[in-house]
Amino acid sequence: DSIHTHYNLFGKEFILIDTAGLRKKSAEMEDIEFYSTIRAVKAIEEADVCMLLIDATKGMTSQDVNIFSLASRKGKGIVILINKWDLVEKETMTSKKVEEEIKHKIAPFTDVPILFISATEKLRIHKAIEETIDVFERRQQKIPTSKLNDIMLKEIQHYPAPMFRGNSVTIKFISQLPVVVPSFTFFSNHPEEVKEPYKNFLENKLRSHFNFKGVPVRLFFRKK
Repeated sequence: DSIHTHYNLFGKEFILIDTAGLRKKSAEMEDIEFYSTIRAVKAIEEADVCMLLIDATKGMTSQDVNIFSLASRKGKGIVILINKWDLVEKETMTSKKVEEEIKHKIAPFTDVPILFISATEKLRIHKAIEETIDVFERRQQKIPTSKLNDIMLKEIQHYPAPMFRGNSVTIKFISQLPVVVPSFTFFSNHPEEVKEPYKNFLENKLRSHFNFKGVPVRLFFRKK
């Protein structure tokens, strides 16, 4: 069962939802394993921020990647916690290598906090909670329309969208939608011609200027 715990720290009150650990699916999954998976998915739907716990001794499995992708698709804030870090033999740059491997697996959404913790040694547990609260607050931020346009239109002017059949693709205005997941509408003369690489460029610029670390961002393109 998922366990709901009221928690108070740093002057904030919130609920931790602790799910059963998910083992790798076997060909014959027992009923209890099936229902633990269902409850984990339900917990993701309930949450504002998901703390994805990775076993440092095993690395990030395909199932971990699937859970990450599910949380991302549902627009949840995400913090990745590498647990059992005390059990890993370390060399120079070990943590950097592990972080690079994880980012390779979760690409293209790699702007996510990754913390190395140990539950048994109580290593960076408070830091994990602090980071989760920060992600929650970043997910709530609303950017003033004037500021959004001042900054992003300059970036677009500096690096315009590729031409379409000899015509320029112009983005004229940007607004943030009044929804839970940070979402932005870009109004353009040819919205259907804004391709994936340029969409990635726009998202990266949004992230660099407004800090959405750990938060999925959605972009929409409309005719104007």
